[in-house]
This record gives sequence, structure tokens and C-alpha cells, in this order.
Amino acid sequence: MADHTSEKIPTVIADGVDIVYRVNGTGAGRGSATAALNRILRRKNAEKAAGVRKVHAVRNVSFVAHRGEAIGLIGTNGSGKSTLLKAVAGLLPVENGHIYTDGQPSLLGVNAALMNDLTGERNVYLGGLAMGMSREQIKERYEEIVDFSGINDKGDFITLPMRTYSSGMAARLRFSIAAAKDHDVLLIDEALATGDANFRKRSEARIRDLRKSAGTVFLVSHNNKSIRDTCDRVLWLERGELRMDGPTEDVLAEYEAFTGDKTTKPKPKPRPKATATKVTQPS
Repeated sequence: MADHTSEKIPTVIADGVDIVYRVNGTGAGRGSATAALNRILRRKNAEKAAGVRKVHAVRNVSFVAHRGEAIGLIGTNGSGKSTLLKAVAGLLPVENGHIYTDGQPSLLGVNAALMNDLTGERNVYLGGLAMGMSREQIKERYEEIVDFSGINDKGDFITLPMRTYSSGMAARLRFSIAAAKDHDVLLIDEALATGDANFRKRSEARIRDLRKSAGTVFLVSHNNKSIRDTCDRVLWLERGELRMDGPTEDVLAEYEAFTGDKTTKPKPKPRPKATATKVTQPS
């Protein structure tokens, strides 16, 4: 880990964060034309009229992330990991609490900017511009981005529209574009689950480089090995609540006992004395 982490400079602070989704259509008679007409006529009172149901996706989550940290987000399906990541990126509003960031968080993939009908080459430039890079900077790093993604290993795919790519190829190109720039806070959602072992190794090495340049990396993954190889700290979310926060091995040991997953048990190795915090939610 880089020396500057001892300074403990905060980059992301989540303070009692609640995130709520609203789901329409739970009211009586929801399938009838009359009910549909009534909902249109009473839009000003839509939640009451349409029977909007609130889903508490994230509940009272608090943590502080620091420069130079790589933090894994784990939890079973539907636990709120991706939702929390989007809120840190500023893409989702919080119902209660606050999220403070030092610098601009970047959600991996710049998905909103990339376009399936454009070639991979055009999307490299589009994605780079969306991240604030100049055309000159993109041009300088273009070959590096394409080589890193590996999508040209079996043909000149970079000149084809992205709609012709497999999901893995598209994910690798998104990671390569995002990784071409140093980020204050980089948020990665399952990107390392795609590609072969060589690509994962390159990705993990790039994440370590980002940390050395004083960045903070968040990684959402169901692959415990990727978390072990990449992260020194883990946040465990379950049913929207922060269940545990601490050193990777400590948290993963508890998580694997919870899920019954023993397939990624690591070889014993010494680690600095640090304690994980089991988070007790207020009643």
C-alpha cells in the first residue's frame, strides 16, 4: 500500500444514508382501464392513488473511505451494493443522510456515454471525452486502451459497432477506457468478473496503480478471489444494512461462514493486526 494512506485523508463519507425506491402499481384494481384513468387524473397524489410501495434498498449506512484504499463491497443478491455505488457516484438521490466526496467519483464504464451503433474506436474517444480527457490525451493513450482491452486479439473488432461485441468484450473495453485516467474515486461494479485470467490480472494491477496515485477504488463483486487479490478492506451489506466493515480476510471469513461458500478459502498468511467492526443497527 502507498505511504500516503497513513495520512488517512477522507475521500468518501457516507453518513446515515437511506436509499428508497418507489414501486408503482400495488393498489386495488390496478389492471382495469378505470383504475389507469384514475391514476392519470390524480397524478398530483400519485403515491396514494396508485398504491406506490416504498422499498428500502439501503438503510442507515455510514462509513469513511480514505485515499489509497481499495474497498470491496460484498453481499448476497439484492443487498444494496450496486445501489450504494450509484448513490456515491451521484446517480441516485438519498432519502436520508448525506454522502460527501472529495473529488469527482467515476462509475466504471461511462455506460451512458457509450453507444452500441458506434464503433469501438469512436466509443474510446466518446468515453474519454465523457471522463474529461482531451482529444490529445485520448489519442496518446488510444493504442494502450485497445491493447489493454484485448478485444483485437482475434480480429480487428475495434473498427466494428459495439452491438457486435459479446458482453465480455464490451465490459473489457469499458474498463480499459475508464482505467486510462487517474481517478479521485473509481467505482467498479462486477467488471473483473468478465474476461480471462490474464485480463483480470491486468485489471487488478491497474487498480493497484490507481491507489498509488492517491485514488480510492470501490469494487462490487461476487468473486471473493478478486476481492482478496484487490482489496484491503471490505464493506459487507446485507438486506441494505452495513453488517460488517474491516480488513478483507476478517470480513470474508464471516461472510463465507454466512453463505456457506468455502471454495475461495485463501492460504494462511500473516497480516497486520486490525479489527473488523460488526455494525449493529439501531432498533
